Amino acid sequence: MTKSAVRVSPLFLALVGVTVLGGVLATLDNNAARVGGIVLIVLGGWATSLCLHEFGHAITAFRGGDWSVRSKGYLTLDPRHYTDPVLSIVLPLIFVAIGGIPLPGGAVWINHHALRSRRTESMVSLAGPLTNLVLGLLIATAVAVVTMPIGLSSGLSYLAFLQVIAFVLNILPIPGLDGYGAIEPWLSGPARRFGEKARPWAPLVLFVVLIGVPFVGQAFFGLAYFVFDVVGGNSVQAYLGQSLFRSIFGFL
Repeated sequence: MTKSAVRVSPLFLALVGVTVLGGVLATLDNNAARVGGIVLIVLGGWATSLCLHEFGHAITAFRGGDWSVRSKGYLTLDPRHYTDPVLSIVLPLIFVAIGGIPLPGGAVWINHHALRSRRTESMVSLAGPLTNLVLGLLIATAVAVVTMPIGLSSGLSYLAFLQVIAFVLNILPIPGLDGYGAIEPWLSGPARRFGEKARPWAPLVLFVVLIGVPFVGQAFFGLAYFVFDVVGGNSVQAYLGQSLFRSIFGFL
């Protein structure tokens, strides 16, 4: 039943195609083509991962009892179904383009009353960031075991690092993020009501603190680099990929 419920959107396949095209361009000797390829790898790959992140939430909810996600189109991997396309796709891509912290992206609306247990609710919330972690692991492993041109390996390394950042960010137990969603079913009534009130503004406060308070930002990225090392990422190549990626936007 689960397999038959999944219908992969052509738009999602187009995003994958953009990422693959970027990989091809990144292998060329021409510097402009190589940098352009890295940009396509990162932007196309990040947009693809946003869809997979939200699909992770949706397919876990579907298996946990909320069949409404199928009628809402969440099992199609179509980015148009994951809330507002500007706030959920374009704005996060802009943040990635300028080298900032990747925003959580989209969201799927789950009927929590249909889920079978509090454990299922927690797993639905964790499915998204765990998808990013697995993607980061797979990409980092591919870079480590496959000999590839430096343009391709650096672009993929930066994309893998972005997946790890997304995992570390989303796993934080802050209202509005998936980490809080994982613990919310186990909280007391007053705590959950406070979380509901804090949900709209808590992530914004977090981003301001990460950007504006140096030691907090350093601690966050220190944790992200630690996790990146754990999954086998190459920090030097990730930094090179980020530098080449940002160079096309004139931010070096």
